[in-house]
Amino acid sequence: MRGSLTEQFTLAGRIAPARVLFGPHETNLGDGRALSARHVAYYERRARGGAGLIVTETASIHPDDWPYERAPLAADCAAGWRAVVDACRPHRTLVLAGLGHTGLQGSSAWSQSALWAPSRFADPVSRELPMEMERAEIAAVIDGFRIAAAAAVTADVDGVELDAGAFSLLRQFHSGLTNRRADGYGDDRLRLTREVIAAVRHEIGHDRILALRLSCDEQAPWAGVTPDEAAAQVAALSEALDLLVVVRGGPYSTAAYRPDGHTEPGFNAALCRDMRGAAAGRVPVVVQGSVVDAAQAQRMLDDGVADAVEMTRAQIADPDLVTRVRAGRTPRPCVLCNQTCLVRDPRNPVVTCIGNPSAGFETVDGDVDGDAPRGAGDRGPAAVVGGGPGGLEAARVLARQGFRVTLAERTGRLGGMLRTAAAGAGRSRLAHLADWLEDECRRLGVDVQLGVDVQLGVDVRLGHAVQFGDDCGSSEGAPRGGPVVVATGSRPRPAPCPVDAGVQAVSAADVLYGSALAPGPVVVFDPVGGPVAVSVASSLAVRGRDVAVATPDQTVGSRLGPTGDLVGANARLRRAGVASHLAVRLLSAGAGEVLLQNRFTGVRFGVPCSVLVDCSHPLPNEQLTSVVSAARIGDCVAPRTVLEAVREGRLAAMSMSQYEGVSR
Repeated sequence: MRGSLTEQFTLAGRIAPARVLFGPHETNLGDGRALSARHVAYYERRARGGAGLIVTETASIHPDDWPYERAPLAADCAAGWRAVVDACRPHRTLVLAGLGHTGLQGSSAWSQSALWAPSRFADPVSRELPMEMERAEIAAVIDGFRIAAAAAVTADVDGVELDAGAFSLLRQFHSGLTNRRADGYGDDRLRLTREVIAAVRHEIGHDRILALRLSCDEQAPWAGVTPDEAAAQVAALSEALDLLVVVRGGPYSTAAYRPDGHTEPGFNAALCRDMRGAAAGRVPVVVQGSVVDAAQAQRMLDDGVADAVEMTRAQIADPDLVTRVRAGRTPRPCVLCNQTCLVRDPRNPVVTCIGNPSAGFETVDGDVDGDAPRGAGDRGPAAVVGGGPGGLEAARVLARQGFRVTLAERTGRLGGMLRTAAAGAGRSRLAHLADWLEDECRRLGVDVQLGVDVQLGVDVRLGHAVQFGDDCGSSEGAPRGGPVVVATGSRPRPAPCPVDAGVQAVSAADVLYGSALAPGPVVVFDPVGGPVAVSVASSLAVRGRDVAVATPDQTVGSRLGPTGDLVGANARLRRAGVASHLAVRLLSAGAGEVLLQNRFTGVRFGVPCSVLVDCSHPLPNEQLTSVVSAARIGDCVAPRTVLEAVREGRLAAMSMSQYEGVSR
């Protein structure tokens, strides 16, 4: 069944326009527990971009399963499924309703009910102890899947996907870790899944797709599902399925399901190849696992790893991925940062992407990339000051809208802090986004001027002079009139404590730039708790430096989250020999040490230090704040993340349409 990534293929008599799947994931787009108009727009945009199959956000098949506040409930989803189908069918994309139950990996916070599980095994993340399901609960689960499938049929979906993946009750029945029953559901750990498949098949028939998302490696070989056990499961279940999606992960390895850039893309290739062999041609197999590059996806098809490829995060980053690949163009890259697309978070952030901040906001932002670019210069000149990610995005969108754009960057390279951050351990893919933005700006005819300090007159307003270069009065080709976007970024802040002789104080950016550091032990001070300090500490440890991290938090990287890189980051630091000083204040530095104070006990102690690396937020570069008529974006407003810089650059450029036909 192998073929081109962008060619159509058939499942249960239904034709998908490409071998690319957009998989189920949390979005926080729900209206209560129902799919919303925002869901519809989100999925329609990926269908318009060429996705072959879309699996909607997994809906709980029982009201007591409520894993996060806006988790869809199948009983409330029929109208939403119908709306998604109606929106996607004109693009020929097949829509599968995601159905599941999270079992012991759910939450009782919203349901106020006991969690259900095969056995009394506490979830390693929440530590909550579930009830052991009895016959009544098992029957309710089977009936819940059946009723949900029937509702999906009324919505005219093309099929359903059953979740036996990293966060699922069905997988918990498959595993010796979590299924310690002494009855028939323990003797035969696949029994519940077979009964669910049979009930669902009875409702949907054989002319709709029945897919199964199956965890084939829990990464807990002492008792969990191993690849060898999973191969036997695949062999036993494949005859009853129309599609099998191979994934990994379990209660001790939830972050392994969709890991960040510290894990190589395509990590499930060998696992999927083995499962495809176990299926022996009885069911088409989909590979999942950080497959974000179209070339790698095509190689997996060519090499017989799979029959189709799940590229979920890649299509969050670029909904036009399939269309661009068909046209021979490079899609906007997914950098595998997981900063804004993993949204299992008590703050309920909406799914989005640092490089494509309109993802999840389709009903709010409109579609900046949906229409063909206007003719270059149709709308007159525009200027962007600063070539970081926000400035590049502003220049790109202005050029697409028909402005004749000049972009001035003070340094000798584009990309700003995005390229700097890419020098950190495990973050090299960030440079791919900088490369793509630069390439798109040049393709669209943006006049890029490097090594140029920009001077704007004190009374500059839109429609007056915008002057580049040292000779403001005679700068050839300088834009005069039209929109101006200021994206001048940030500046270093003072040291976080008094620093005397014997300690060199530097910023995280200095380390990532490759600045010369004094010999001796390094202390990385992290008051933020994000990925920067982890990256800096890891990079220094790789260079052979003696490194310690000091943080006011009670764990290093506290903002990385338990289902994100929190565990992985701390494990990598420990393996690299990086020490940690937790719950501390930084009082002073000098004479070869830093003085720390425990913020709970007040105890003070010294730590050897010749270099103090401050990972605090920098300060905004306010050099051009007097230019009230310019649109200021990104770190020069308030230093934050790439997401805010790119989003503000995009929105600023989209707001410039009133400058139609401004003359020089």
